[in-house]
Amino acid sequence: MASSHASSSPPPRPNEAFRQLRGSRSPGEFAAAVRRAAREIGEQVSCDARYVGRVESGEIRCPNYAYERVFRHMFPGREPVDMGFAPRNVVRGKRARETAEARPPEPGGTVRDRAPGAPGTPFDSHKESDVLRRAFMTSGTAAMAAVSLGAVPGPRSPRRAGETEAAAVEQAVRRIRLLDDRHGADGLYRRAARPLRVAYELLDADTRRQSVADRLHTGAGELAISVGWLAHDSGRFADARSHYAEALATARVAGDPALEAHAFCNTSFLARDAGRPREAVRAAQAAQRAGRRLASPRLMSLLALREAGGWAGLGDREACEEALARARTLFGRGAAAADPEWMSFFGEAELEGLEAQCWSALGDWARAAEHARRAVDLQNPHFARNIALFTTQLASDLAHGGEPDAAAAAGDRALDLLTEIHSTRIRTMLAATARRLRHHPREAEGFLARYGHAVASGG
Repeated sequence: MASSHASSSPPPRPNEAFRQLRGSRSPGEFAAAVRRAAREIGEQVSCDARYVGRVESGEIRCPNYAYERVFRHMFPGREPVDMGFAPRNVVRGKRARETAEARPPEPGGTVRDRAPGAPGTPFDSHKESDVLRRAFMTSGTAAMAAVSLGAVPGPRSPRRAGETEAAAVEQAVRRIRLLDDRHGADGLYRRAARPLRVAYELLDADTRRQSVADRLHTGAGELAISVGWLAHDSGRFADARSHYAEALATARVAGDPALEAHAFCNTSFLARDAGRPREAVRAAQAAQRAGRRLASPRLMSLLALREAGGWAGLGDREACEEALARARTLFGRGAAAADPEWMSFFGEAELEGLEAQCWSALGDWARAAEHARRAVDLQNPHFARNIALFTTQLASDLAHGGEPDAAAAAGDRALDLLTEIHSTRIRTMLAATARRLRHHPREAEGFLARYGHAVASGG
């Protein structure tokens, strides 16, 4: 006899949003596409037509973590709720939360954001996730939040924030940037959420000096941008947009033009990657209005490059070339004392790489490859993620430009680098290049075999 609980459960509601994502493909064809997408990012899912039917009928209200990662990869910029799924905490309810709380905690006190037995990210060595997690949790932002920032103040026990708390927030920002430069964003984003929350709660703490309050506002805003970048680079565009907006609001409240310029700079970058080039132009121009209040030609150079990227996305070659020329002129004026700390990555290599991306968007593959090659050659070894990025950019430009041999060689170098770098954005670029090179199986045979093995094995 069925229990009264089971008999009273409401019937599932069909998932119309997910059905629309399937489009004209049959459930079997869509399931095959899901399995292909999973292989591209190193996941293993047993998707078939029955699973697709269960999702569309509403029987599966929330996918497991592996499927969620695959669906995010297939539909960039969409959150699970945009695909018709219910929030995980609503589906799991109290019992699931209690189960999660009973699991052994991660170092630093967090619960692992991964389904039991789910494979790691593609191109990982099998030990990478634990190594990187320990590095982040023991010397990074989460441990710093737990030790230096302390417990979240309760409503009846307002706490004071001083130099120690401000310094901890600032160090959290530096640690995130350092780990991202060396390893990429994947694996860091979720673990940066708690220190960001604590940093913003400190803005409500009692501070005796205005200088401390100013540092806390700037630090919280910069931390929001750093966490937003981790979301951006790992393909979570909606999360990134939210974090950048939070940083912009903080900048406006604090009257901080440097923070405002940084927030608009990253918003422009995100808009370009999300396929909103006009927004990219406008955000870059807003960043330049804020940046003019600072004495930093290098900052203005980077912002001009962001504007150029937007113009390239719109196909406006003349406006793009004007912005690129302005960026080079400003860059040539050299470094200044007012250059923001976060711009440590912006040297000649980055200038070349961003220009390469503009020519790529305009379809000038030879010029794009020329600049991408310079970006790789000039890059400081510290910025390992950017070396991987521009090597992958070079492979893409060469493939589009009809040089499959050279593209495959660059792709091989990118694979070497991606054993240590974990960035959804870079992996997606390399996957697109591999698809293009499949039209040249003889010239790219070695790379394609190695790429397929890397995706299949996660090695």
